[in-house]
Amino acid sequence: MAVDAVIFDWGGTLTPWRSIDPVAEWRALAEVAAPERVEAVTAALCAAAEAVWKRAREQHQSATMTEICALADVVSTEAALAAYRSFWDDATYTDPDVPGMVKRLRADGIKVGVLSNTVWPRTWHEEILDRDGVLDLFDGAVYTSEIPWTKPHPEAFLSAARAVGVGDPMRCVFVGDRLFDDVYGAHTVGMKAVFLPHSDIPASQIGHTVGEPDAVIDRLSEVPEAIARWR
Repeated sequence: MAVDAVIFDWGGTLTPWRSIDPVAEWRALAEVAAPERVEAVTAALCAAAEAVWKRAREQHQSATMTEICALADVVSTEAALAAYRSFWDDATYTDPDVPGMVKRLRADGIKVGVLSNTVWPRTWHEEILDRDGVLDLFDGAVYTSEIPWTKPHPEAFLSAARAVGVGDPMRCVFVGDRLFDDVYGAHTVGMKAVFLPHSDIPASQIGHTVGEPDAVIDRLSEVPEAIARWR
């Protein structure tokens, strides 16, 4: 099997995993959106987020920030969303291995992409990648907030392959930190799967199936060597 593209998960893979307190996360938005009823709005946002991620895990249907706020009956003002994004700043920095690793892949003629389960809009992710100087290194990206499905649904992976210009998913390798979303999901469309096992996945986010990776790496700089056997 030739490898035409390597597609990466974002959170926990391209950016190292950070354990986030969901109450503090949504409180950051609530404190600006509804300062007169912070506790109630925080609770409503937490419940809404839990509901859409449960749906993603069980039905593989996507969601957006707009939907979460609507479910919680919260008006998400620009200032409130900015406060929410600011909360996440320290947890979004790109792994320092990424620039060199991606440049090596591209030098070998391999396309590079991103597929992320996210409720955030594309613009947020692109601003983060641009901040870290790596946005232009990727040939394409799919953020599930823009499509109907989340990983591990096959259509999410097929969309990512198309985004980097590869018609046959069996000529793609997926790199991620989750055995359900990333490894099991990639295998459903015939992609090879490389596992980066450093994320502390909450029990509530572990799916019904554990995939068996085709390779396991300790850091992203090892990706070119890990896929060499399939080229």
